[in-house]
Amino acid sequence: MSFGARLTAAVRGKRTPLCVGLDPRWESLPLDLRLRHGDGSRPHGLAGVAAAYREFCLTVLELVAPHTGVVKPQMAFFEGCGPAGLEAVAAIISRAREMGLLVILDAKRGDIASTATAYAEAAFSGSRFGPETLPVWAADALTVNPYLGEDAVAPFVAEARKAGAGLFVLVRTSNPGAGLFQNLLCDGQPLWRHVARRVAEWNEPGVDESGWGDVGAVVGATYPEELASIRQACPEVPLLIPGYGAQGGAAESLKSGFRADGTGAVINSSRGVTFPGPADAPDWKDRIVAAAKKSALELAAVAGLA
Repeated sequence: MSFGARLTAAVRGKRTPLCVGLDPRWESLPLDLRLRHGDGSRPHGLAGVAAAYREFCLTVLELVAPHTGVVKPQMAFFEGCGPAGLEAVAAIISRAREMGLLVILDAKRGDIASTATAYAEAAFSGSRFGPETLPVWAADALTVNPYLGEDAVAPFVAEARKAGAGLFVLVRTSNPGAGLFQNLLCDGQPLWRHVARRVAEWNEPGVDESGWGDVGAVVGATYPEELASIRQACPEVPLLIPGYGAQGGAAESLKSGFRADGTGAVINSSRGVTFPGPADAPDWKDRIVAAAKKSALELAAVAGLA
């Protein structure tokens, strides 16, 4: 099944475009986990942090799976734990896929030639060593930074297509400082518009009977007017929309990101779902379930899937 078809199935299967971001932070983890892997304040070294992140995220998967078909682990938090953190994120991705969840690896890779190919192989089908291909992350999709140009994106597109996976290219991001470069005028139009058009071109060969391709765009929930413009200009491009919830993006303003059938976009919520209350709350699991359910229903209504 193509990436576009699998993304559509993930959204329709749970009847919501919610994507749950896995961005673990030591200080925000439930107190009982921090006591199990540290003294409540300080962890038992990097291995303790990695073990806590692994336990927390695996628990989160079980809690949110009824309410989402897509999860997005943020690589930076796991890399920050060293080798044990990389083992943790590998276990989390593996478990998510066993559960039938689509995994977007948020690593924002960007490089050229053999380096880009090495990143892409690791993300998707596996790293190649002579005749041997060994699986590494086995993600369903990867976030990519296009700043280095087309020769930085092409290796990722090629490897993703070999694996039946997808990409989400940074186009109009949700951070407050995004406009410093993204709004610079080029031939009378902001840079992000040019990037969006390129994404549509890269995506076109991957469009199939699902109506969607395999090269998507990252468009922040904090810029609803730009979201509408990008959807209009890129009707077959899947969208990953961060910034909903904790970053201030309102659900109602995101309707323009979807087709009439409610497909074509997933909306990420990280802290709003995984850290919905105080870290010392004994009912943290119930709070996560409630937050996931609330977000799923709210976004389903916006997409017209409710």
